[in-house]
Amino acid sequence: MPHNAAMAETPDEQLMALIDRVAQRDESALKALYDLTSGKLYGLSMRVVRNNEWAEDALQDTFLQIWRSAPDYRASLSPPMAWLGLIVRSRSLDLLRRRKAAREHLTDDIDEAMADTLEGDSPNPMDTSLASQQAQALHQCLGQLDHKQREVVSLAYLRDLSHGELAEQLKLPLGTVKTWIRRGLDQLRTCMARFA
Repeated sequence: MPHNAAMAETPDEQLMALIDRVAQRDESALKALYDLTSGKLYGLSMRVVRNNEWAEDALQDTFLQIWRSAPDYRASLSPPMAWLGLIVRSRSLDLLRRRKAAREHLTDDIDEAMADTLEGDSPNPMDTSLASQQAQALHQCLGQLDHKQREVVSLAYLRDLSHGELAEQLKLPLGTVKTWIRRGLDQLRTCMARFA
């Protein structure tokens, strides 16, 4: 297509032509589409996730999805920016759900480690002293963990951080953080069981 013809297109026509080329597996068209729309799509994602890094992740997911879904795009059904906006919003919400699930899963593991040490669930006058005994036991058991494990378990539980957020905050590989948490929780379970 001669360059001057491209200049005459409306922004929508330009985007539709690029989406068509992406559907034909044209990588340069995907890059051009990214250059034209990523600023706006990033802004849309930020409104949903409210975190720079997550918005960048969602944007990356969005362009992977565009690459896969371009053949299904129908200009008659929605303007190109509306279609792209729907994808980024959907990817951003997915990312938020995954983050929340990862955090809840981690908190559940720790709650389970604590609950494993509780026998029965009927309230009785012993409960308050039992609770304070357990708090002491937990304190002692945490004290027996190696410093790194204690730090990750405490941060995960008290600050409600996901594995990924912990790895980022502690500047450690994700695998290391997961291993430390798993080992820390196993040791806590074993230690707390002795007090039960």
